[in-house]
Amino acid sequence: MSRKKTSSQRNIRSRTMSTADQTQSAGKYSAKWQERFNFFETYGAPNDPRFKPAVNALPGFKKKLLICANVIAFFFGPIYFFVLGLWKKNLALIGIIIAVNIVIAVLFGIFGMEAPKALGTGLNVMFSMMYSLTANYSYYLKEVKGEQGWNPFKGMRL
Repeated sequence: MSRKKTSSQRNIRSRTMSTADQTQSAGKYSAKWQERFNFFETYGAPNDPRFKPAVNALPGFKKKLLICANVIAFFFGPIYFFVLGLWKKNLALIGIIIAVNIVIAVLFGIFGMEAPKALGTGLNVMFSMMYSLTANYSYYLKEVKGEQGWNPFKGMRL
């Protein structure tokens, strides 16, 4: 005799399985990523009204930096985004970098001037900051929410 499972039995089983899956997936991330993911889960995206007060309440600069920025992404942005599997967002950021450089080259070429080295350095720092500030939340969207879009600034305060 086979017994049919009631819907409540199936729900309990699916909840148990999802809890087990979460436990297994939590083990695949380092403590830093788990802390970042928990923070984003609790306080939302950087453009969420709860986010900024929660970051300001964090103890010390190091904790704030852990949540808001990614040092590896600052120094190795394009490579790091490909390693994390954020290739769509990476291609979008590379497109922005190329477009900005073309516009600057054309503008300075029209006026017959050479772009100052300080401008190039400033732009490189700005591009590195774009990678650094978008890496954590973008990876959270990919790994936790399952979203893999082209917009690297989704959820960011602009």
